[in-house]
This record gives sequence, C-alpha cells and structure tokens, in this order.
Amino acid sequence: MVRAMNRIAMRLRLSIFAAAAVLAATPAFAQTSATSPGASPSIAAEVQSTDAIDRVWSGHSVRFALITTEKTIYIGYYDASRQLTIASRPKAGGGWVYEKLDTWNGWDSHNYVALAADSAGRLHVTANMHASPLTAFVSDASGDVRTLKRVPVLVEAAAERSMTYPVYLRDREGRLILKYRDGRSGNGNEVYDVLDAASGTWSHLLTTPLTDGEGQRNAYFMGPVLGPDKQFHIAWVWRESPMAETNHDLSYAQSPDLVHWFRSDGAPLELPIRLSKAEIVDPVPVRGGMINNNTVLGFDAEGRAMITYHKFDAAGNTQIYVARHEAKGWHIAQVSHWTNYRWDFGGGGSLNAELFVSGAEPAGKGLLRVPVIRRGQSIDFIVRADTLETVEARPVVSLADRLKKTIRVPDGMQLNVVDAAGDGDTLYALAWPARPPHRDQPSPDIPDPTTLVFLTLKAGK
Repeated sequence: MVRAMNRIAMRLRLSIFAAAAVLAATPAFAQTSATSPGASPSIAAEVQSTDAIDRVWSGHSVRFALITTEKTIYIGYYDASRQLTIASRPKAGGGWVYEKLDTWNGWDSHNYVALAADSAGRLHVTANMHASPLTAFVSDASGDVRTLKRVPVLVEAAAERSMTYPVYLRDREGRLILKYRDGRSGNGNEVYDVLDAASGTWSHLLTTPLTDGEGQRNAYFMGPVLGPDKQFHIAWVWRESPMAETNHDLSYAQSPDLVHWFRSDGAPLELPIRLSKAEIVDPVPVRGGMINNNTVLGFDAEGRAMITYHKFDAAGNTQIYVARHEAKGWHIAQVSHWTNYRWDFGGGGSLNAELFVSGAEPAGKGLLRVPVIRRGQSIDFIVRADTLETVEARPVVSLADRLKKTIRVPDGMQLNVVDAAGDGDTLYALAWPARPPHRDQPSPDIPDPTTLVFLTLKAGK
C-alpha cells in the first residue's frame, strides 16, 4: 500500500515530488511543490546504502517516479536512449527487474513519469504526455513489471487526446483516482477518473470537468490535499495563454469527496468552476509575478488551510506570501523581505525555475515553517502562528547538497532528487544529474548519460 507518511513528512519535510506518486488519503500538514526534480527537499537523514540502477538521459531534467507498496519498490525513468523504463525490487532486498516500454521522451520536461499501485495489486503507469494522446500501461494483479501492457483508452478516447499533468491520488474511501489536464495551456480543463479495482475499469468521477477555461484560459492546480479537517483542499491559478507571465488570480476550493466542491465559507460551487464564479484568494494580475505550481497548500496547528505563493511587491521585487483562511476571510501576509530580487519569468515551455515554495507547517509552539528554495539555496522562513509575522529566515541544507559530496555532477547539470517513504524511519530516494529544463527545445549537443542512483536513508531524530 502506498502511504503518505505524515509523521515522517512533518519531521523531515518530505518530497517536493509527491505528485509523481500516489497522494494517499492521509491528512497532511503540508504539501510540497512538484514543479522540478531540481528542487531538492531538505531531509535530516543518513544514507545507509546506494545502488546504481541504470545509465539515464541527462540532456534535460524530467521528473522520474519512485513509489513503495507493502512489499515492493517501483521506479520509473527514461534510460540513456530516452526510453521509458520501469524497475522493481522487493523491499527486503534482492535484484532489480526491468521492463522497457514502447515510448520515448523527446526534449519535453513536462513529460514526467507517474506510478501508482491499486488495491488489487496492479501497477499503473502514465508518462510522456504534454498535450498528447494517452500514454498509459497497467500490469496484472501480481504487480510484476514484466506484465505491463499498454492501455489504449481509460474512459473515452475523445477526452484522452490532449493529456498533460497526470496525478494519481486516493479518495477517502481509498479508491484510486487519476486526474489530468485535457487540452492545452491557456485552453484546458481538469478531468478526474476513478478506478473500480475489482474490475480494473476506469470511469469519470465527475460528470463535468472540475474547471472550465471557457476556451480562453485554463487552471493550473496544486492538490487536492486531504487536510487535518478531513476535507480535500485545492489551490490554483488561472492562465490566459502558454506564456508563463499570464498567470493570475490565486483561487481555492474544498471538498469532502472530490465530487462536491465548496468555497471556504461553505457555499457550494457549481461545476465546472469558471473564473467568474471561483473564490479568489488574492487577485494577482497578469504579469504580477505569480506562477503556476508555486501555489502550494499547507495547514497550521489548528488545521486551517494555508497557501504559499509568490508575487511582486509594490517595489517590483519578488516576495513570498502566505494566505490563511480565517473566520473573517483570507489573511494574506508577506513572508520574505528581499531587496533587489525580481524573478521576471516569461515565455512558454518548461522554465529553468529559480524559486520553489512548499506548504506551511507547524514548527513548534506558536510558530510555523514556510520552506522555500531560491537560486538553489533552501530557506526556512519561521513565522508567528498567530499573526503570520516573519521571525527569521534560516538557511538549510538540501538533500542534493548532501549527496553532491558523493555523486559527481558534471558542469552545467543539476542533481535531481525524488524521494518516497519506506517503513518506520526508512526513506528511499533517487538521484541523477541532468541539465536543467530547456523550454522543451532541443539542445545543440547530446551529453553523456549519467548514473541513476537509488538510496536507502534512515531518518534523523
């Protein structure tokens, strides 16, 4: 069973890449961003063992996948020839079993790998999609990667011709759900499908898309996240075109079941949610310094929903903000106070991002932690839980920084890391060097492949 180890996540500030695996129906205090494998988490853990898995593509970064079940570890990645490869091994140890699948990535950093195991034991794989037809595979109930077969259609082919951002999650009943964007940036809808584990068949969870851009825009989501209140919470921005600078209007909704959706005050939302009817947390304008995937949910010690994001301040500098839902509405507070810093992003394609945020979480009596990565430096902003006033900014060491002492990173490359919970205080991670995203365009040369390393770690106390 795939688990979101909330106890470990609280202590270790776990994976920035949770969306690559299954978001389990376990209440969490913080969500972490899923934007880039180069945004390494900060983990207080000791490496117990390392295992070289394969030689892998390094021409651009694209997120690989790592999940665990009760007995098995699964990995999904693109090998040195860019072919999708799934590998598995027992948790108890032993050799890896590999299966090459008939799809190859080009230069697109959107085309990450997503894995999930259902309650019947099947392994599900989706990958290599950016406004592309469905690319999915499923194993038999043994979970053996050698039984993976291509899935031509999940529910209806018409809704599966232009897919991006596949995310597996579970509802409160434990059913496996796949959500994805149907359409393109600036013109797309969010679709939710649910699996009948007994029959192995998928159907639409919602009779309509969750949101509708009305042919003029689309929504970029973070979540859903199951909060301490047993409600699913979701945050998003609206985007007018493929150009990253056209993100605007931070929005929010909550749901008990992923079917019926409500505003923060309990008022029902009619589906599909359109911009004119959405709950706007912060009306950040187009070119206001807010970007999709950096609108991340967290929760304070009282279980109140919080969103971490960034935008330009009055002086034009990029700043970190948090918004918390309180009795009188959304309380918005500036967390950072940077000067002479402006991330003035724009254009299309996968950006080589320089700023990542994670969800706020409790950090001791009367305090909250807001993890941020700016230009490769991990920072914990410590804020007062009552007023959201910033107390201090603490530089911290990321897992990638620790691993660079033992893993050689060629010039011009970054060390990518994804991680997953094991049993007890055991953690697992993948690490591999690759060049940063290149706006999904070819580079003039092909670098040598690098080594994908699997690590077993023990959590610090």
